[in-house]
Amino acid sequence: MAILRRLLGNPAALLGALLLAAVILAALVAPLLFPNDPLSLVGRPLQWPFANPRAWLGTDPSGRDIAAQIFYGARVSLLIGLVATLIAVAIGIAVGALAGYYGGLVDEALMRVTEAFQTLPSFLLLLVLVAVFGSDITTVTVAIGLVSWPAPARLTRAEFLSLRQREFVQACRVLGMGDARIIVREILPNALPPVIVYASVVMAVAILLESALAFLNLSDPNIASWGNLIGAGRGVLRTQWYVSAIPGVAILLTVLAVSLVGQGLNDALNPRLRGAAPVKAVP
Repeated sequence: MAILRRLLGNPAALLGALLLAAVILAALVAPLLFPNDPLSLVGRPLQWPFANPRAWLGTDPSGRDIAAQIFYGARVSLLIGLVATLIAVAIGIAVGALAGYYGGLVDEALMRVTEAFQTLPSFLLLLVLVAVFGSDITTVTVAIGLVSWPAPARLTRAEFLSLRQREFVQACRVLGMGDARIIVREILPNALPPVIVYASVVMAVAILLESALAFLNLSDPNIASWGNLIGAGRGVLRTQWYVSAIPGVAILLTVLAVSLVGQGLNDALNPRLRGAAPVKAVP
């Protein structure tokens, strides 16, 4: 409750939470407001916003409802961002925990693998994975998660390196606890707060990566996504700029909301930032 009060007491975090709640609400009510296929034709192509009562945000170059694609695109962006983040954080925690806890050769081997992933630009590696395995929504989501795990891994490793010699860990070893139990039940809960905060960054980047793929026609064309809508409007950007501008604003607000909430979590969970003494772990 104390963390929630600190989070809600942060104006920037509160703004981010409200924006994120609005995006989530749009995703939830999309089937109620637009029961038909969001990619179905509703009128003449390239109608400006409010020119057609059936498509109050206008139509794209194919005559599809932009508003329907915005609402359904919220579902796609949130789903991809959440699932890709879970994949990246799960892999990162597993690699970082093993490397930080055992050290030595295990640390060296796992960190060399991590550095090998980091030498390639993540978007370039993502393009290769999508080109090889396909561009359906499942493949894109998994691929984004697979290119996003090195940073959480290094952060988890740093936390484990700082915690593995603490008194409560030594006490657990003396009591005969196994390595797996010490890692999962004792060290990991103390190492999670910064990883949780960084997960917001991973989620924001995941949303941007999917939008970039869709803009390049490398994402699933059979779903209504903000990136696909931006790509559809790039040919008429000088005249019907609203086709790309509206989903662009949606992406901007969503990424801003996730970033503000992440920064608020950082302020709420980090004792050094709120001016309090660090909480000592109890064995």
